[in-house]
Amino acid sequence: MVSSEAKTGLKTPDAEWAEKWEAVIGLEVHVQLLTRSKIFSGAPTAYGAAPNTQASAIDLGLPGVLPVLNGEALRMAVMFGLAIDAHIAPRCVFARKHYFYPDLPKGYQISQYELPIVSQGHLDIEVEGQARRIGITRAHLEEDAGKSLHEGFGDQSGIDLNRAGTPLLEIVSEPDLRSPAEAVAYLKKLHQLVVYLGICDGNMQEGSFRCDANVSVRRKGEHKFGTRTETKNVNSFRFVEKAIAYEIERQIEVLESGGAVVQETRLFDPDRGETRAMRSKEEAMDYRYFPDPDLLPVVCTQEYIEGIRRQLPELPEAKKARFMDHYGLPAYDAGVLTAERALADYYEAVVESSGADPKLCANWVITDLLGGLNKLGCELAASPVSAGALAGLLKRIVDKTVSGKLAKEVFEAMLAGEGSADQIIAARGLVQITDEAAIVAAIEAVMAKNPSQLAEYRAGKDKLFGFFVGQVMKATQGKANPEAVNKLLKEKLASP
Repeated sequence: MVSSEAKTGLKTPDAEWAEKWEAVIGLEVHVQLLTRSKIFSGAPTAYGAAPNTQASAIDLGLPGVLPVLNGEALRMAVMFGLAIDAHIAPRCVFARKHYFYPDLPKGYQISQYELPIVSQGHLDIEVEGQARRIGITRAHLEEDAGKSLHEGFGDQSGIDLNRAGTPLLEIVSEPDLRSPAEAVAYLKKLHQLVVYLGICDGNMQEGSFRCDANVSVRRKGEHKFGTRTETKNVNSFRFVEKAIAYEIERQIEVLESGGAVVQETRLFDPDRGETRAMRSKEEAMDYRYFPDPDLLPVVCTQEYIEGIRRQLPELPEAKKARFMDHYGLPAYDAGVLTAERALADYYEAVVESSGADPKLCANWVITDLLGGLNKLGCELAASPVSAGALAGLLKRIVDKTVSGKLAKEVFEAMLAGEGSADQIIAARGLVQITDEAAIVAAIEAVMAKNPSQLAEYRAGKDKLFGFFVGQVMKATQGKANPEAVNKLLKEKLASP
């Protein structure tokens, strides 16, 4: 039996097996490109349409039709290649990959084989403070297949060809990964990158970003790869980690008991936290690749490539470095704010519109905004508080209309949809008291009501200062300017 610890998928590089064994992991990731039409036809790619309503004659493989390459899909592939510092092929070719399955109406898939559009790139990851460079062997364009449906049809299956022809970029890593944690770090970095570039929506639940994990093990010090298995179509970071951890433990157990690992395709069962055999794969399948005679070779001139390079957005690592340098943010804050391009844009809009200190803005975005959205269970795109609205609240902190504490109350009301900061401040009467005479009057009233505490404070019990601050704030319903309260209170308490 595989240990229950393995089923959690939380094994780390310093697990027991790492003393005697080394895992060798490579990932194949299918990224659905964010085009409005398919890679070789004008049919739409929108998710969730009724079955077989978005499949054109080309997608159905009807006689007499010819595919035409979607130029936007090509541009996105080149953009990705430039972002990973890869080689962009000046000439690439589409090939027919032959296999027979009900959801593949042509009997072949148009893909790339010997001449992919992208090759020899890399991604840098960090796990437990250790930086590693993971090679990317290739990234090639291909069309997606349809989908077989097995529920609701009795002893038959249904076929939905809406997805057939959807443009994919298959990204194949080198077998450079050595632990489940490294695999997840690489996958998250890749996910972040394709979403930043705007070439994929990254929705793993809808299949826009899905992963096949190739796993083998070998004894420490060996150079020859062990027999690998391929776990197909894992659709969450947590499941990838669990599937790989389980597979490593399973293979080690097989080898240590004197058995041999079988080269096969496996599926991950998330309910049981384990992989199980799907079909044997003793030898690589003969897909009978040959150049597609209906598609001309694609030529990418240097001018074309450089034009796309100029369109590249600022990438996550560069943006993080700029946030630290330009805004003076610590590495943690900069990392959180640049994890998603939309969040980074939101933060910069808040800083620009509010005129507030960048660190103050960062605190509000990271703690209050993200914390509030988490409680509401909604994404940033659906936030009830826009960047302009949050900036409006921070302006009122800067000009001392409200204190930081009262601003929290205002923000909660903004999240609840009660209006803008100014509307809520006016409706609730939350304008901060900055008039020194009014604050002195409140202090004197508090001192008069608490003579024994006043005597103790003047006798040397300094800790009572906090008591008086609290009483003054209570008397002013939290509206007194805290800085003014502290300054004036010290003066009045010191006076006999």
